[in-house]
Amino acid sequence: MKAFEELVMRHADGVYVVLRRFGLDDDEARDVAQETFLRAWRGLPRFEGRARFFTWLYRIAYNEAQRRLSKRPPAGAVVSTEDRPLDDLAADAPGPDEEVEREELRDALAAALRELPVDLRAPVVLRDVEGLSTREAASVLDLGEGAFKSRLHRGRMALRRLLGPRLSLPGFG
Repeated sequence: MKAFEELVMRHADGVYVVLRRFGLDDDEARDVAQETFLRAWRGLPRFEGRARFFTWLYRIAYNEAQRRLSKRPPAGAVVSTEDRPLDDLAADAPGPDEEVEREELRDALAAALRELPVDLRAPVVLRDVEGLSTREAASVLDLGEGAFKSRLHRGRMALRRLLGPRLSLPGFG
């Protein structure tokens, strides 16, 4: 029990943040995070250790998020703009102009992520935002690495198409 408490304390924030990025609102993310840890507790005897614990836990969280999102009307998925996936772009403190540009980029990225279908959003969030390895992220989504890489590529290309006009990139608008 004590060891599981430690695992919950270690991973609760990460599970919550990834649930927000998968498209759940604040209340949903809290509820689904609790359900994720309950399912993990119940399923602990079946954890085989073939994957790292957090990969297994993210897999449960992803499945729970999918269940919750499937109950929504199609246009209801939202990605939190409070989560700042691009906060660590530069180590130096930005000037005011750079900060405005970063904020615009964050807003554009959040809006573009909201527009992606979940099957393309999840690979981008897990790999590019959460920093999971290809193997770990593919495992979370229950995909082979080739299929995962294909979805990740398609997701990145879709983001590029969506971000191009928003950021006035050459050749996009």
